[in-house]
Amino acid sequence: MDGHVLARAAVFTMILCMGVPVKVVGRNVSSSKQAVINIGALFTVNSVIGRSVKPAIKAAVDDVNSDSSILQGKHLNLIMSDTNCSGFLGTVEALQLMVNDVVAAIGPQSSGIAHIISHVVNELHVPLLSFGATDPTLSALQFPYFLRTTQSDYFQMQAIADLVEYYKWREVIAIFVDDDYGRNGISALGDALAKNRASIAYKAAFTPGAPISDINDLLVGVNLMESRVYVVHVNPDSGLRVFDVANHLGMMTSGYVWIATDWLSSVMDSSGTMDPDEMDLLQGVVVLRHHTPDSNSKKKFSSRWNQIKDKETSSFNPYALYAYDSVWLLSRALDVLLSEGENISFSYDPKLKETKGSTLHLSTLRSFDQGDKLLRILTTMNFTGLSGQIEFDQDRNLIHPAYEILNIGGTGSRRIGYWSNQSHLSVTAPGSSYMKPLNNSAKDQKLYDVIWPGETVKVPKGWVFPNNGKALQIAVPYRVTYKEFGTRDKGPIGVRGYCIDVFEAAVDLLPYPVPRTYILYGDGQRNPSFSDLVLDVSQHKYDAAVGDVTIVTNRTRIVDFTQPFMESGLVVVVPVNKVKSSAWAFLKPFSWEMWSVTGAFFLFVGAVVWILEHRENHEFRGTPRQQLITVFWFSFSTMFFAHRENTVSTMGRMVLILWLFVVLIINSSYTASLTSILTVQQLSSQIEGIDSLAKSNVPIGVQDGSFALNYLIDELQIAASRIKIMKTQDDYIDELRKGPKGGGVAAIVDELPYVELFLSNVNCEFRIVGQEFTRSGWGFAFQRDSPLAVDLSTAILQLSENGDLQRIHDKWLSKNSCSAQGNQVDDSRLSLTSFWGLFLICGVACFISLTVFFFRVYFQYRRYIPEDEENGFEDPESVSSDKRPSRGTSFKKFVDTKEIEIKDKLKRKGSESKSKQQISQIADGQLSSPS
Repeated sequence: MDGHVLARAAVFTMILCMGVPVKVVGRNVSSSKQAVINIGALFTVNSVIGRSVKPAIKAAVDDVNSDSSILQGKHLNLIMSDTNCSGFLGTVEALQLMVNDVVAAIGPQSSGIAHIISHVVNELHVPLLSFGATDPTLSALQFPYFLRTTQSDYFQMQAIADLVEYYKWREVIAIFVDDDYGRNGISALGDALAKNRASIAYKAAFTPGAPISDINDLLVGVNLMESRVYVVHVNPDSGLRVFDVANHLGMMTSGYVWIATDWLSSVMDSSGTMDPDEMDLLQGVVVLRHHTPDSNSKKKFSSRWNQIKDKETSSFNPYALYAYDSVWLLSRALDVLLSEGENISFSYDPKLKETKGSTLHLSTLRSFDQGDKLLRILTTMNFTGLSGQIEFDQDRNLIHPAYEILNIGGTGSRRIGYWSNQSHLSVTAPGSSYMKPLNNSAKDQKLYDVIWPGETVKVPKGWVFPNNGKALQIAVPYRVTYKEFGTRDKGPIGVRGYCIDVFEAAVDLLPYPVPRTYILYGDGQRNPSFSDLVLDVSQHKYDAAVGDVTIVTNRTRIVDFTQPFMESGLVVVVPVNKVKSSAWAFLKPFSWEMWSVTGAFFLFVGAVVWILEHRENHEFRGTPRQQLITVFWFSFSTMFFAHRENTVSTMGRMVLILWLFVVLIINSSYTASLTSILTVQQLSSQIEGIDSLAKSNVPIGVQDGSFALNYLIDELQIAASRIKIMKTQDDYIDELRKGPKGGGVAAIVDELPYVELFLSNVNCEFRIVGQEFTRSGWGFAFQRDSPLAVDLSTAILQLSENGDLQRIHDKWLSKNSCSAQGNQVDDSRLSLTSFWGLFLICGVACFISLTVFFFRVYFQYRRYIPEDEENGFEDPESVSSDKRPSRGTSFKKFVDTKEIEIKDKLKRKGSESKSKQQISQIADGQLSSPS
């Protein structure tokens, strides 16, 4: 391609050497005299941008020449070239400009001309300062002498991509002019959208200067498509024709979204007050405009604009500010160059030496000797101009790119926010955000409300079902097993099943029609591969997949799923046998530890109650044999709440109440456990769940086409040789009945909905063991970023809330109680772990009661034992004994004595002590009286 460019440049050189008029503004003084410095200007004078740029450049040159503090007394000599909106003539003018020994050129405004002329200035070392060529590809290293003094469309397209993400649209249609400016700008938009998981659904290009009929045909085709978000990236001089045609086609009404790049704001700014008929075409359009911060110098320039004699517009657009600053940027750089002692000079390029017989006159082109130094100075300049801060980053783009986001309505526009590469979308002017950290958070993005086409503030969803008559191509798995979920049908739609009914019910809730065609996926001889089905959807072979498609991680990377309409997860199914009757089945509810501790506590509590009641309750007294029988009877009769002995002591009643509560819990638990054991099925293998299955070496069955095969191999590292593919439900039954010893399988791993349907047809011969070891669901798969997936998710939630989803489930599927039974007999056996808290509470209560009881008895004994030893506190039967009872024997007698006898002795002791005290007092009184 470079060869073609150079060839075109050579042709243009030949043409300019044949004589092309050049318009010179100012004194035409030879640069060799060093009195003036020639600079060039390239733009289309009679254009929206040109009419603003021309007076701005002239004003800048006048300001520079009137400032004696710059350029060391030298003046700028401006040479203007009109590109006439023609790539051919514009390139000729640009080449002719180089013959005049210009040190730099301001322009061009056309990206196409900039691409060609950049090769020339590279060779001649003449910097090219473009205020209007926004093509992002011009920033490439291929064009070292091209310096953009405006913002690149790379940043503008980033702003549009952020807008699309902010309003949660996923696809846009790009309408653009098919030249370097349009193509490369839309290419940058596609890259920016891809970062946000959005895309360009269609690129609608038309040739520069295309007639109305071509634009009409283009928009007619676009209007038949799904997306309703249009990005218009065209030239300012012809862009309004797009909206004129769109208005006639009814595309400026509710539901449509129109986003225009900065070309439209340039038209509006240049016009000052636009024609009301033109404004009617633009109602609801969102448009971007270069943000140039307000400043005193900008206000002065605005006031001065009315005094400029040859201005052709009542106002100016941002490109005029960029052009004005470009002249000052060049002047400041030249001033630095001259202050370094450099003299401006040109020399012939040996590469352009004319060959013998050549008529191209290449010797008329001279290279700028100080071009590389001037370029270096230009890229390091830093000052504040009318458009803001003029400083370049390492990619030679102006720092702090920013745009205003406008919404057109009524007779003008209003600003709804800003975009900058620092804060992205914001309602705050960008200047205050440059000192803050970079903000990439979507939740912090904010814009004011937009009045969309059709005068609505409701954000359009950005798409409609296409009007081109094309129905959705929906793939339905052609199942061999579990046809209840989806299979062939002779009805109008050709398919039937649970999944089909759910999808049809969800589509009926959508506010728009969805034409659709169901296509069976598979040969009907075996279940299709669901992974292949999802892959075909992602590759646009089908628009969607409707069926029992499991939502797993690797599938979500390539397609979009709806909200799950069925919960699912992998489970293990094994054969079971009925438990045989046993004479000792009544012992199975409790473990042996539980039986031992329970029996010990019966005796312990009986003994505690006997101790607490023995001194007060005559039912707990008698001969040792009678008392022992009483303890045993009372202990075990509480098991049935049949004890006939009453408790009279406070602590005895407290212990008994706690113990009866424990007995109630134990009895209830025993009854429930025994009932479960006598009715439960017992496994015919030792497989208790996925963990024990994975650790064993037994064969495993999986359903044909299920993701369970890859999950067992990839995730659980189970050898593929252990896995058998089950094609039908009969295979399930046969392989499980055979078992590993008969060449079958020990267990089957499948999804819970399939297993529940399978178990309902096998009379509880098999059962689920363990828990679901994956958590997922079934959803409908759509191509990435399909808006239909979002709407159907909402519809599925509505089906769930109004009960229709459950009614569809009950219509097609049934659930047998076998699937919900316990797993093994041992699972119903109760251990000590479940009751140790109760035993602990009861034991602590007994301990506290005994402690209080013995302390009270001990203190009574200590108080009365001296008198008892003096008075012979002993049993009547031992009165005749020769030996006095020991202290220990007396304490046992004391404990065995009834409480009422102790209380009587307390009373007598109190009376006797009082009598003795009175007698002592009388005796003391008589002795002390005189005789």
